[in-house]
Amino acid sequence: MKGGLGNIMKQAQAMQEKMQLAQEELAKTEVEGSSGGGLVTVTMTCRHDVRKVNIDDDLLSEDKAVVEDLVAAAVTDAVRKVESTTQEKMSGLTAGMGLPAGMNLPF
Repeated sequence: MKGGLGNIMKQAQAMQEKMQLAQEELAKTEVEGSSGGGLVTVTMTCRHDVRKVNIDDDLLSEDKAVVEDLVAAAVTDAVRKVESTTQEKMSGLTAGMGLPAGMNLPF
């Protein structure tokens, strides 16, 4: 029994190290969300840090509410891409763990 528990502890430690590396990699990974056919783009890391917002000069003559809506839509698009990218990265780590369907790490 002791050897089995030791192996489980080693596996858990290895998984924790892999998770740490994956989180560090995701913190550096950038995605770009856009709206208005590319008139507004938002660059965001997979830690949800916004790095850059670009608004096409032609859009600046539009009503303020239109610009605000397009910025919000571009941020939402970037967040969805962050979620997708994070899901892909983490699913590779948890694939061999035998977790029940729908149970993802981190909890």
